[in-house]
Amino acid sequence: MAYNNYRPSQKIPPIVLNLIIINAIVFVAQMVFDSSIGLTNILALYPYNSGLFKPYQLVTHMFAHGGFLHILFNMYALWLFGSVLERIWGPKKFLIFYFVCGLAAGLTQMFLVTTGAAIGASGAIMGLLAAFAYTFPNTEFYIIPFPFPIKAKYMAAVYAAIDLFGGFSGGGDNIAHFAHLGGLAMGFILAIIWNKTDKKTFY
Repeated sequence: MAYNNYRPSQKIPPIVLNLIIINAIVFVAQMVFDSSIGLTNILALYPYNSGLFKPYQLVTHMFAHGGFLHILFNMYALWLFGSVLERIWGPKKFLIFYFVCGLAAGLTQMFLVTTGAAIGASGAIMGLLAAFAYTFPNTEFYIIPFPFPIKAKYMAAVYAAIDLFGGFSGGGDNIAHFAHLGGLAMGFILAIIWNKTDKKTFY
């Protein structure tokens, strides 16, 4: 997807850049060490009552991914939404936002899903989408395969609806829908609070 009336600057801000680099390094490490030590299984987040849960997984699962397309789309979305939000909030506030959304996503997943394990930055990314949609609701995106633009506020609503249906239908599509919803909800909450307390206007 791409948006047509707001573009992140060519220079990637530092936190977004470093998060992309760390995710890429972890992904390479997964490919190298999965066959020997099962690194992905070590980093993944397990349900709290599975007997496999460790507190560190709430952080490490955000940096592990299940394949090239998984990390590619997540890092693209991190750049797309995160570059704008980091410039608005500054590096420290953006980093706090990213991890709080990721932790909310992980907690939602581990308490509502009792089987399997979760990996990926998608929960934190959904928080970024929520904050972007709240801050720039009328920014238009083109999403393949649709030939028409869709505003950010509607795109967030569409993704929320997809995850609600996927989460409660139990379709077994190997997607952490509840993690997405947890990150999205936390992103909206923080964006609402921060936009009310920060009186600056951004263009």
